[in-house]
Amino acid sequence: MVDSRDTESRDAVRRRRECLRCRKRFTTYERVEELTLTVIKRGGEREVFSHAKLLTGLLRACEKRPIESVTLEQLVEGLEAELRNEFKTEVPAAEIGEKVLSRLKELDKVAYVRFASVYRQFDNIEQFKNELTGL
Repeated sequence: MVDSRDTESRDAVRRRRECLRCRKRFTTYERVEELTLTVIKRGGEREVFSHAKLLTGLLRACEKRPIESVTLEQLVEGLEAELRNEFKTEVPAAEIGEKVLSRLKELDKVAYVRFASVYRQFDNIEQFKNELTGL
């Protein structure tokens, strides 16, 4: 190996190599192979984790709130990285939901309540009142 460095996007390592026999040089790129992250839904069915689906839900919860979409994108990326770092390939939807709620609680209380109302399936005003009291 002649040289090694990260790519500009920092998602791979670029290595310059030289053949010991013929002395020709070539480049290889090494990327971490990520396993598919599977979500176990409430009913037991499984589906592939969708970055876009989670981001869409957060965008709805944060509609007309002073939160930049970049912040929400970072939230989703951080959550996905955390799940992958825990070496899990299957994650219950409830665990994802609770992690999202804890992050939203710090970010924006109104967005938190909006997300919680859908995630926890509020169907009456008492559930909203209980959630607000807990804040």
